[in-house]
Amino acid sequence: MKKVISKGKFERMNKLSNDQNIIDALALDQRGSLVNGMKKASEKYGKLFSMQLVYDFKEIVSEVLSPLSSAVLLDEQMGFKGIQAKSKDTGLIMSYEKTGYDADTPGRLPSLIPNQSAQMMVENGADALKVLIYYNPNDPDEINDVKKAFAERYGTEGLAAETPTFLEIVTYDDRYDSKSLDFAKIKPDLVLQSMMEFTKEKYHIDVLKMEIPFNPTYIKEWTDGDEYAYTEEQAKGYLKELSDEATRPFIFLSAGVPTPVFQRELKLAGDSGAKFSGVLSGRATWLEGVDIYIRDGKDGLIDWLKNKGTRNVTELTKILSENATPWFEAYGGLDNIQVVDTSMVK
Repeated sequence: MKKVISKGKFERMNKLSNDQNIIDALALDQRGSLVNGMKKASEKYGKLFSMQLVYDFKEIVSEVLSPLSSAVLLDEQMGFKGIQAKSKDTGLIMSYEKTGYDADTPGRLPSLIPNQSAQMMVENGADALKVLIYYNPNDPDEINDVKKAFAERYGTEGLAAETPTFLEIVTYDDRYDSKSLDFAKIKPDLVLQSMMEFTKEKYHIDVLKMEIPFNPTYIKEWTDGDEYAYTEEQAKGYLKELSDEATRPFIFLSAGVPTPVFQRELKLAGDSGAKFSGVLSGRATWLEGVDIYIRDGKDGLIDWLKNKGTRNVTELTKILSENATPWFEAYGGLDNIQVVDTSMVK
């Protein structure tokens, strides 16, 4: 059977992709984590923190790096200046979820921005939407059923608005610190089970934004320490397993690892035969710029972005061209997609 996609979604998916039909996107929707990072840097350099620093940072990064990216992910709350500054030829993905979660409520439950809707965001220029959920496949049903229903509502809303839906899944287990060896050992299974669930057709998700299914700190050949959770060959196997379970395009998030590590992970994914469709790379691309911005101001940040930041993006683009696959290959190629015009449906 052919994959049926509405004309609106199909055209927007193409706008979000580069000339190789790969999603080479910049993530700039960090909110709470970016504020915390800037506060720490301000304290370090004896500067006064204000939210204006966050707004201006997003604007500057978007203006310099968005022309090099196929799409940029931004939020309206803190990234409104970044949205205005992005290249008109670059696709816009807009965050639809509230930042963070209520730590007093079990399960890290997701929630949407209350004064937004898919249709409203499309009317404001969005070419796609993005929602993040924290997911542990082993949580009780009363928690995971809420998240599954949430994902279904989100996907269905995107279907009606003819806009692609990106679902970012971050795995966790409250028993372990996310950076621990114990969590590293169970992470491959958590990521794989998450893919198996949310790749199902009933969710109407267009692009799954997945974690790399291992912690690179604990790959035997990549660490100088004695502790490891897997060999490089096992890590390649996890990447291929993840790809084999996908029934729709999926891309990788950078999870804040250093740029060289993320590049190495993507090359390993290519070597494994994993058919991923690109990246939404955030902190791995611009995190160093936060410190420089607080210390050296706007001119210092622009100089860094035009040199190191630009190099981070162009190196990533080259790696993707050699290792990623066009988004429509997840459906068996362009010939296996049927584009339908639903604009007359009221």
